[in-house]
Formats: sequence, C-alpha cells, structure tokens
Amino acid sequence: MAKTVSAMIGKGSLAHNNRDFIADNVDPERTKFNVTFCNEDIKDTYHDMFDDALKRYNAKQTRDDRKIDDYYEKIRTSKQEKPFHEVIFQIGNKDDTPANSAEGEQAKQMLEEFYSGFVERNKSLRVFSAHIHMDEATPHLHIDFVPFTTGSKRGLDTRVSLKQALAELGFSGGSKHDTEWNQWVNAEKEELTKVMERYNVKRLDKGEHREHLSVYEYKCEQRKEEIKELGSEIDGLKEEKANAEKELSDVEKETSEAKNRLSELEKEEKKLSANEAVYRDSDEYKLPKKSALQSYKSYVEEKIYPFIEKLISVICALCRTVQKLEKRVSELIFDRDKYIARYRSAKDTLEQYRKKAYKFDKITSELGDKKVNEIIDRYDKKQKQLAEREYMQRQNGRSRGDYDISR
Repeated sequence: MAKTVSAMIGKGSLAHNNRDFIADNVDPERTKFNVTFCNEDIKDTYHDMFDDALKRYNAKQTRDDRKIDDYYEKIRTSKQEKPFHEVIFQIGNKDDTPANSAEGEQAKQMLEEFYSGFVERNKSLRVFSAHIHMDEATPHLHIDFVPFTTGSKRGLDTRVSLKQALAELGFSGGSKHDTEWNQWVNAEKEELTKVMERYNVKRLDKGEHREHLSVYEYKCEQRKEEIKELGSEIDGLKEEKANAEKELSDVEKETSEAKNRLSELEKEEKKLSANEAVYRDSDEYKLPKKSALQSYKSYVEEKIYPFIEKLISVICALCRTVQKLEKRVSELIFDRDKYIARYRSAKDTLEQYRKKAYKFDKITSELGDKKVNEIIDRYDKKQKQLAEREYMQRQNGRSRGDYDISR
C-alpha cells in the first residue's frame, strides 16, 4: 500500500479548528471522532511565554515610549512576524483515504503517533493548538504554534522569531526554492514517513508515476494537476468566504445586542438623575422642622428617627441599583473586549481571503473567465456526484442493517 504525504501552510482559523462553527465541508455527525491534543488561548500562551522577558525588557527602558504594554498586540500588528503559524499534515486523499473508512481510521492512528513526537522534536516551537479532524473528507492534523528564540541580544531576550526558531532546529541558510521552512517541512514529512512504514504503508511521491511519460504526456499530466489544484483552491476560497461572512455576521449581531444593552444602561442613568432631582427638591426628603411647643425628645422620636429610617431605605435602594449597574458595566466591558477580539480575528480572516482572491484573479486572467468557469462547473458537478454517491452508500448500508457500532 502506498499513499501520498501532504504538508500545507494553514490559514490559522482557530475558530474553524475548534469547531466554534460548522463549515459546509464538515459532517457534524462525525465531529465527535475528532481528536484535540491541546487548545490554549493564544493570549494566555503569550503571557506564559513572554511576560517575564517583557518585564526584564521594560525595566531596562529609560523612555516610556519604548516600553511594550502588550507583546501579543505588538506582534499581531507587526509586519515582521506573525503571532503564530499553522501547518497541516495529511496522509492520502479523499479517494484512497476517506475519513469514514478503515483507511481513514488507520491514518488517524498514524497522525496521532506522529504528533506524539512532534513537540519533543521541535522544542523552539510552542504548540498551543493541535487537532485531528475526522469530520471532513480526509483525516488531517492541524498544528498551530508560536516560534520563539531565547538569549536574544535584540528586543526581548525571549521573543517571537520563525527564522531563529528553525535555525535552532538545524534549518538555516535556505535558498529561494529551498527555504528554512521547506527544509523543516520536508524533515517532518520524513518523520511521518517513518511512522507510516511501521504500519506497512509506503510513501508515494506525487511525481514518481510520471518517470517514463513522454514530454507531451507529461505536460498533459501537469495541466491536469494544475486544474486539480485550482479546484482545491476554489473550494478553499468558498469555505474561507463562508467562514468569514459567518464570523462577521455573528460579531455584528452581538455588537447590536451590546448597543441595546448600552441603551438600557443610559435609560437607567437618566432614571437615577431624575430621582436625584426628586430627592433634592421634594419637601418629603428635607429635615422636618420642630414646632414651637414640641419637646426635643418628642421631636427626635416622632420626626427625626422616621426621617432617618426613610433616608436609610432610599440609600439602600440606591446602593442596590448602583451595584446592579456596576455589574452590568463590568459585563459590557467584558463583552466589548470579546467583540473586539472577534472582530480582529474576522478582519484577519477577511484579509487572508482577499489575498486568496487576488491569487484567484491572477489565475482567472491567465486562463480566462470561460476556462475558469468550465473548471468550476466540472468541479461542482464532481462534488455533487460524490455527495450523492456517499448518500446512496449510507442508505444501502442502513437498508442492510450495516451500522457502525462506534457511532
């Protein structure tokens, strides 16, 4: 048995990896078979990794404008480094290794064994999120990590650096077509190949079956491969667009709810202001006067004590109202920060989608609208036929009483 090994740069959609929403290409009935190795909040990871180094750095600064308040925000807005990187490993494809098959289950086991050594091999890459997805067409492993270096003479002594992190792993001095990243990815693919060999699965290189093709046949095969990759690119663009639109829609909905709650808070504030005027101007809340013939003891017992009790009741009621408002303000501040974070995430996703769209436009200008539309139509037709075939297979399985007891 021979299968391909794929290693791709992921778009880093943590919400997608965590299944915070269900995309069109996900089978929600199989989500329970996914594997989560770790799932930390990226900001918590940054605090754990860099807070001590950040304190040491800020303590050395003599000017406040050179101090860094939030290292994660500094990296997120930086043009030099990314906050984190994602790599996706996959064995086989949807035709020879579908997720809902014995081959898919074997691929899952191999990916689990591969990940068990990943962290030990890559000590300068802090993994904070790792998942195996079994609810898509083919099992695949998402690994999200923060690359870092220690003992740095520039900036923080422990800081984010992909280049230095890979250099510490022994991958440096790469060329344009053999970068440090490519060297590292190829080394990890070799590690995955070793795992596959323990399962008697050979690694199939994508180009090895073309060794004896004629020049014309080889060019035809190349064009087929380009069309296949274009189909995958189109599918990815559709998914990214749907994910980004849903994320923005959710943020807009929650922002609208927050505005409504703020509006209610403003009404409460006006109500308090109105009550203040009532308390200041009303004779009911002014100190009662002592009549000329009334004794001081009688005045205190009949007028002063009841007046104080009334004031205490009013003050208690106001304190309860203030406590409620303070609680609601805290909730709104928390919600605001959450919406800002989600908005930034959605904005980043849209930016990635724009870059993909730009690439797609380049492909369209090269091949022409007609050719691209033909490819899209063929791809959509093939996906529809595949879905219908899988549906019929499931129906036939149910009619025979052939149920998967693990479900």
